[in-house]
Amino acid sequence: MAQAGEQAAQASGVFSLLWLIVAIPAVSAAVILLSGRAGKSWGHLLGCAAPIASFVLGAVMFFTMLGRGADDRAVQQQLFTFIPLPSYHVEAGLLLDQLSVCFVLLITGVGSIIHIYSLGYMAHDERRKRFFGYLNLFVAAMLLLVLANDFLFVFIGWEGVGVASYLLIGFWQHKHSAATAAKKAFVVNRVGDVGLSLAVMLMLATFGTSSFAGVFSHIGAAGTGIATALGFLLLLGACGKSAQFPLQSWLLDAMEGPTPVSALIHAATMVTAGVYLVTRSHAIFDQAPAAQSAVVAVGTITLLMGAVIGCAKDDLKKALAGSTMSQIGYMMLAAGLGPVGYAFAIFHLLTHGFFKADMFLGAGSVMHGMNDEINMRRFGALRKFMPLTFGTFVVGYLAIIGVPPFAGFFSKDKIIEAAFSYNIWIGLCALVGAGITAFYMSRMVYMTYLGHKRWAKDAHPHESPPVMTIPLIILAALSLVGGAGLAYLGGGIVSWLEPVVGEEHAEGPMSVLAMTLLTLLVVALGIVAAWYFVARRDVPEVAPTKVSPITTAARRDLYGDAFNEVVLMRPGQEVTRGLVAFDDHGVDGVVTGLAAFVGGVSGRVRRLQTGFVRSYALVMFGGAALVVVSMLLVRLS
Repeated sequence: MAQAGEQAAQASGVFSLLWLIVAIPAVSAAVILLSGRAGKSWGHLLGCAAPIASFVLGAVMFFTMLGRGADDRAVQQQLFTFIPLPSYHVEAGLLLDQLSVCFVLLITGVGSIIHIYSLGYMAHDERRKRFFGYLNLFVAAMLLLVLANDFLFVFIGWEGVGVASYLLIGFWQHKHSAATAAKKAFVVNRVGDVGLSLAVMLMLATFGTSSFAGVFSHIGAAGTGIATALGFLLLLGACGKSAQFPLQSWLLDAMEGPTPVSALIHAATMVTAGVYLVTRSHAIFDQAPAAQSAVVAVGTITLLMGAVIGCAKDDLKKALAGSTMSQIGYMMLAAGLGPVGYAFAIFHLLTHGFFKADMFLGAGSVMHGMNDEINMRRFGALRKFMPLTFGTFVVGYLAIIGVPPFAGFFSKDKIIEAAFSYNIWIGLCALVGAGITAFYMSRMVYMTYLGHKRWAKDAHPHESPPVMTIPLIILAALSLVGGAGLAYLGGGIVSWLEPVVGEEHAEGPMSVLAMTLLTLLVVALGIVAAWYFVARRDVPEVAPTKVSPITTAARRDLYGDAFNEVVLMRPGQEVTRGLVAFDDHGVDGVVTGLAAFVGGVSGRVRRLQTGFVRSYALVMFGGAALVVVSMLLVRLS
């Protein structure tokens, strides 16, 4: 298995244009945001063209890579010297290999579809031009994150993604809830970012470099302690960006942003950054079994938490957000399994990008046709009035619950199999998560599209325009065939990623066929449970207040905010108050006290300066007399 960057050839030919993949959306964002009123008529069009151009470049490079041998596909491009110090030397560069090209195609491909969808969704927004500028800024930052060949530049892209996410979540800043959600996402992500920044500092201090090649080539000799410390710090960063326990609370509130933001940032790209970071850092985690076990634990806890939360949400987008949290948990679980699961984590990441973007945009289409209503208790029977939205949403639904031959069947089932080979209890948790996923996703379909209508009197549901439905159809098609394509074409995704992340096969407690049948049985039970508890009953327009403690906890996001308040916010506030008091009375007290002392002494000394000559003459006479008396006393003695 080649370490990242060690055997990468220098970019030439079409790969010499690698920097343009990042530069095009970055320059487009700058042009749109700085164009003022002049760009109002064309800013959205430029915003769409930029990710499409980057996608075309990425696709050309991908097909060029296919023509090379498996060990000759990685290329890197050095851009400039960033830190030219004797102690460590940092070169800014990009790395395109089998792992990063997957993300390039996902970010630019799905991103382009979402940009096109946004033309219709944001058509009547006065600040549409700025919205597309922010989207381009996000795409550029995300591309830098996955193409950087150095952890320091990963961190720069990481922070750029955070800024763009803040701007997009709070885009409708006139809404107090949106502004609050943006600040919450920003602050919680900063907690995770501390981990990544400390990891980069530790790399520079220990190895004298933060490049992938340099760190990975020295990690084996650094000892388990350094590897474990780096693993836990990187995991902290991944938890913040990917909304994993205990830093998951921001994701549900982030649904206050426009729906295309939810599809792009919180389904297909940004929340997968943590999975990319762990997978890219495989050489570190392979040397740190404790950190790997922590990744498995975090992923397992989060996949169950997200699934349970999704069961109790009546807000369509928040239910999908809980689902996102859960599915990212599956990916983190797989990434923690080591070479057995790295490829499956990326496999599910790609298929999830297809079907979750499909469903988020489907939710936006429902909102578009229902006067921005988002409460599923006020939907029902929409399949008759929004057939395209319904059909594409159902494809995404079948993909996420893992019904063959839809995409999730090929990717999520592999994670469940790998989990059983690791530990039977972890495997059972992943299996139970699949059943709960089938339950809440079926509940979502029943409450939104089936049953009896429960609309407001002024609601007139209608299908969205083609600029919104065509992207839905494309994403639905990818959700249908994408899993099989990634599993089998060209040797499959596992074979494709093997030179970068390695591959191991582990035997589970039962055959693959038996495991598949068991998983499908659990999924079927989840569907039947949703029919029994939701579909066959009338859905009340107001959520009942007398519910089980589990439902109450799920409605409150399993008390994630309360946990953060007790563990992080209140102690942090007390520490802040203490530091402020120390600064006011300690640091400032010393400074102001010294100033007061000098001022008091000078004020008293100043009184000796009267300005009268007679006073000065008297002092001089007294001094001379004192000298004479002193001399006489000395002589007489």
